[in-house]
Amino acid sequence: MLETKRRVIGQMIVCQGCCCGATQKDRPAVPADWLKDEWRKRGLLKRFQLTVSGCVGPCDLPNVVVLNSETGSQWLGHITQLDQYRSLLEWAIRSVDAGHLLELPREFENHLMGPWR
Repeated sequence: MLETKRRVIGQMIVCQGCCCGATQKDRPAVPADWLKDEWRKRGLLKRFQLTVSGCVGPCDLPNVVVLNSETGSQWLGHITQLDQYRSLLEWAIRSVDAGHLLELPREFENHLMGPWR
């Protein structure tokens, strides 16, 4: 098994592909640059990876976020407000401080996507 020098507790993949963040298609913007800047400023990258990706699907919901950890993946859809991204950032900070991914804030309960949940 390959190992890295870092103990990464998780990864957040933010979709910014064909539909997510496509403001020209009347989809909500994805604050990718803000999120990357904040992730760097908070020193999260070594413990909690952030990836801004092309299409991760499914495209019928705007602004998909995938959260990966050693225990599996959680998919969120319809993450359309800056406050939601800010809440994910704050959750990531708390998770890094705890040394493991904490339970998602309750505000995301209705954003979990199946059948992956």
